[in-house]
Amino acid sequence: MNVQEIWNEYINKYNEEKNKTYESWHFASDEKNANELAELVVKGEKTATASGLCFYEIENEELPKVGSLSIVLDWDGNAKCIIKIAKFYTTPFNEVTEEHAFKEGEGDRTLAYWKLVHERVFSEGLNIYGKVFDESMMVVCEEFEVVWKNA
Repeated sequence: MNVQEIWNEYINKYNEEKNKTYESWHFASDEKNANELAELVVKGEKTATASGLCFYEIENEELPKVGSLSIVLDWDGNAKCIIKIAKFYTTPFNEVTEEHAFKEGEGDRTLAYWKLVHERVFSEGLNIYGKVFDESMMVVCEEFEVVWKNA
């Protein structure tokens, strides 16, 4: 299913949403992780995500907004589900909670695993811009709910 098809299904069911805008994107920067994370969302195991605040600033992107909609894609651009942001907040990397790590649904769902993976991911991203990871860097934590998925 492509982006337009899933969006049409969604607004046919929830007509009041038809004038809303949405983004479409995939998690991660590689095929394996993008597909695995999308499946975790579809299964309801992944209900949160996090990114470095600095990336929003560098790329001049707006911060998430509660109620905003996104179509989650797999690596090949197939639409897997639609999510709605329920909550977001910023916090230093070293203050991300065990609860948030669990909601991200990855690995063994522990904070130790979350830190290991996200330090690597953030370091790789920062390296592109000639910056270095720091445990005090601000992180944008998002919580979301699946509002539509393929049958």
